[in-house]
Amino acid sequence: MAEPEVVIDASENNTPAPTQSQDVDMGGQDESTQPDNSAEPSIEQQDVEPSGLENIEPDIPARVTFLDYLKSPIIELSVGKDGNVTVLHAHQRLLEQSPVLEEKIATLAESENRRIELPEEDLTATAYFLEFLYKNDYFPTLSGSSLETDPEIPVPDTEGMALLRHARVYTLAQRFGVPALATLAHKKIHLTQSTARGEIEYARYVYGHTETTDESIRKPVAAFWATRSHVLRHEAEKEFRSMCLEFPQFGFDVLSLVLDNQEKRTARSETTIGGGRKRPRVSAV
Repeated sequence: MAEPEVVIDASENNTPAPTQSQDVDMGGQDESTQPDNSAEPSIEQQDVEPSGLENIEPDIPARVTFLDYLKSPIIELSVGKDGNVTVLHAHQRLLEQSPVLEEKIATLAESENRRIELPEEDLTATAYFLEFLYKNDYFPTLSGSSLETDPEIPVPDTEGMALLRHARVYTLAQRFGVPALATLAHKKIHLTQSTARGEIEYARYVYGHTETTDESIRKPVAAFWATRSHVLRHEAEKEFRSMCLEFPQFGFDVLSLVLDNQEKRTARSETTIGGGRKRPRVSAV
């Protein structure tokens, strides 16, 4: 049997019957008024987005150990010419500290005899160069501000043997592009004692084997003779005159420094006598 239909009068509770539009409003907000969150990245997406700091840390090159040097291939160095050739051997990675030798090594094929020809280089200086590559120094070694004693150098060193040794190492380092070795050789030059004749032999080598623009080694040579030539020339007058004739630039450099020093002394004496610096002359033009 059918249940009796029950009709509830909304007016009894003073509550108006909901309309269709009200039913929609009660069911939720209008889709047109709801915020659109579809464009907002998720937390996962935010985590993977670039922050702009990826390249801030510099790449640190891998440390090269001494074992790495020793594991590199052996390269032959043929030093000398005209039947007076000596073959030396060294590890490739050590030789590549010289950009000049590195370029030569790059031209060698792996299969062929890996030899670099150095016909114009001095054998002893080349040996000191290799010693520096392995030990970061060469004989006689530097200890503080003094050099190790070399028993083979005569005392007094009238031939300038010790100075010439370091001068040859210096010029070789310059040619091979190894500034650390050039700096070391230059320092050892200033710590080496010699005689007037020895200094002349050293000056002759410097002016004969260095560029005119290399003031780091030429200027000290000229300055040495500019300040001591009035005394030392009597000990080696013949050699000094020969040096000036053979290398006119040497004589000019020494004379320029002598005149500069004389000019400074004259200016100081005039200042002392006059009681003060003279006023500059004013042109009437």
